[in-house]
Amino acid sequence: MTMNYSSYISESANQLKPSGIRKFFDLAAGMKDVISLGVGEPDFVTPWNVREATILSIEQGFTSYTANPGLLELREEISSYLLNIFGVSYKAENQILVTVGASQALDLSFRAILNQGDEVLIVEPAFVSYAPLVSIAGGKPVPISTSPENGFKVTPEQIEKAITDKTKAILLCSPNNPTGSSLIKKELMEIARIIEDHDLLVVSDEIYAELSYDEAFTSFASIEGMYERTILINGFSKGFAMTGWRLGFLAAPAELVQVMLKIHQYTIMCAPHMLQHGALEALRNTYREVENMRNSYRQRRNYMVQSLNKMGLDCHTPGGAFYVFPSIKATGLTSEEFAEELLIQEKVAVVPGNVFGECGEGYIRCSYAASMEQLQESMKRIQRFIKTKGVSVESTLEHQTL
Repeated sequence: MTMNYSSYISESANQLKPSGIRKFFDLAAGMKDVISLGVGEPDFVTPWNVREATILSIEQGFTSYTANPGLLELREEISSYLLNIFGVSYKAENQILVTVGASQALDLSFRAILNQGDEVLIVEPAFVSYAPLVSIAGGKPVPISTSPENGFKVTPEQIEKAITDKTKAILLCSPNNPTGSSLIKKELMEIARIIEDHDLLVVSDEIYAELSYDEAFTSFASIEGMYERTILINGFSKGFAMTGWRLGFLAAPAELVQVMLKIHQYTIMCAPHMLQHGALEALRNTYREVENMRNSYRQRRNYMVQSLNKMGLDCHTPGGAFYVFPSIKATGLTSEEFAEELLIQEKVAVVPGNVFGECGEGYIRCSYAASMEQLQESMKRIQRFIKTKGVSVESTLEHQTL
């Protein structure tokens, strides 16, 4: 008997599109000598003291379940971290939940707050998982398009225009993936006024908070009146070079956390015990390593922005994260055409901007979480590629250094 599985698959799951990022990872995986600027992952290895603490915890037998919200000791350390670094105060006992990456924290947030048909405003270009997670939870993602003319930052007027009687929340990511744009305190205060006027919740993805370069990072929950309305999402992947550890956390008013905890209990149980010991060490003793990584990324950002602009690909200077989002419109190619041809001809993997929303068309995302040697070589290859497309190059990059 031949099974017709289409009748068994849920409608919401069937409507999900495959990740546009994964497509280019898979293409690059089968090629030799590829330089990947597509991976949103630090090229640094997790600091040794964090790895050592995790190994020691295994040797000491910490291999059991923890409490569902995570180790109390870790939640207390997260509470201190959020207060000392970002100026927001959360109780370890009932306002903090340790999750399997920031992705699970986002998933829990939407499942906890959305009813069927509730709308969530999503500022685009946006990370590829946001809209699907809203849809899976029964909500409706409503995109708000930004542009380079405003540094890819959303304005209060745009938010107000997008709000309807079905709007439940807005998702903000600052520093942003893929553009690197960062909202400063004054801009957040202006957005907060709209949030309060329309009685909305805010899901604030702050996973790149440690990677802010030119302006001090401001947590949305620290804005007057927003603490009660914010679900703060963060984790260890980006700032602490712990992507493969899959450890994140959320902080929010206790009433919201308790609902998310119920979902977490049934779907995950708890984050891995031994990895939580590593996270403890990361929060306590990696300040110097985090600062060194941040300084290195800042140098690489400056190099990438300068190089791309010199070769004729307009690129704004991102305020955080480790991505640049240059325009490739001068080549006459679509984002996907550019990414595919660049990969085939010059073996450089980038992500087409349209996978981050319609307003990302005409751009590509390049991660500068790679070695300077790789970045310099990739810039030479991209310059060589765009010359074949008739783009006028201002100067050669052959001997350009930091």
